[in-house]
Amino acid sequence: MAIFKYKAFDKNKQPQAGMAEANNKEYVEEMLKEKGLAIVSIEEIGRAKKPGLGFLNRVKAKDVVIFSRQFSVLIAANVAMVQALKILIDQTGNVNLKMAVSEIADEVDAGSPLSEALGKRPKIFSNFFVSVIRSGETSGKLDEVLNYLADEMEKDYDMMSKIKGAMIYPAFVLCSLIVVGVVMMIFVVPKLTAILTESGADLPLTTRILIGASGFMANDWWLLLVIFGGLFFGVRFYVSRPAGNRQLDFIKLRLPIFGHLFQLIYLVRFTRSMNTLIVGGVTISNSLKVATEVVGNAIYKELIEQTIKEVEDGNSISSVFINSKAIPRMVSQMLSIGEKTGKMDIILQRITDFYSREIGNIVANLMTLMEPLIMVVMGVAVGIMVAAIILPMYNLASNF
Repeated sequence: MAIFKYKAFDKNKQPQAGMAEANNKEYVEEMLKEKGLAIVSIEEIGRAKKPGLGFLNRVKAKDVVIFSRQFSVLIAANVAMVQALKILIDQTGNVNLKMAVSEIADEVDAGSPLSEALGKRPKIFSNFFVSVIRSGETSGKLDEVLNYLADEMEKDYDMMSKIKGAMIYPAFVLCSLIVVGVVMMIFVVPKLTAILTESGADLPLTTRILIGASGFMANDWWLLLVIFGGLFFGVRFYVSRPAGNRQLDFIKLRLPIFGHLFQLIYLVRFTRSMNTLIVGGVTISNSLKVATEVVGNAIYKELIEQTIKEVEDGNSISSVFINSKAIPRMVSQMLSIGEKTGKMDIILQRITDFYSREIGNIVANLMTLMEPLIMVVMGVAVGIMVAAIILPMYNLASNF
């Protein structure tokens, strides 16, 4: 299937532009003529991805952030919604998002609400995104809501980008160490230890372990691939189930150093999404329901679901949080103050700002500590290998 971009005029001589997916150009022409459009041009711009390769052109968070910012600017400039969407078709780089925006423009032009059109594409636009847009449509402040949504999405994207960026260096070094270690064990160590094995001398335990591991990796490497492949797919299958996913999320919160970082990330996601929804005019109860999908952790999702029940029964939003170890006491106390003063949006914004700065400080400290830690690990690994090979050789040479 190919993706075509077209330009045409309708019966009122108004310009129309969009995209269509079809096997050939002739099919697009027939489809446009059936709609009563006078065709100006039809241009093939790409090929649709096969289902199994869809991840190669999936819509990333960055694509949605850029779309939100550009859309908010156009709406704030009093550009008509349909026209703004059609302008964004040319501005969007991702082919899948281009197609989605083109279809959304056609649906909105046909009378469908923007939130309804966005909601039909949950793989691109989250329930959180759709709920904020719906609140803007209801309140008549779509331009303000879009601008605020773009700001908050950019903050969330920047936070996650910094965290991922901080992990690139240690991940690269770790992978390099593993590759070098495997090459050494398969090709280098057997040659170095051959003389020790042939001598028949009594070798230290570390040397015997090294020789055994090297021989196993050189001769039975396929078995290692089977073991690691089985573990990988087994863990993925277990994590894909609710019980396994909950167990993984629980472990994340209990990890040394990183557990606290994960906790703060989930808290910021919760407070930022709640703040965005409340500012957009969504009720606290509905905001909590949307936040369960945004937070990204089963433990916090359970806490929020319990909170929803408490709020619907007329209790405080902080009644569940105050008894949970996963929520800092400061958060539950500030939420309680926000409810009593009627300034929940301000309180949520302050909590978000505070913990966002703390996340930044933790990531900066991790970057500072990671390099010497990696050097220590490398030193220990090299030391063990030297002790297992060089010392036996030295002892063997000194016997002659």
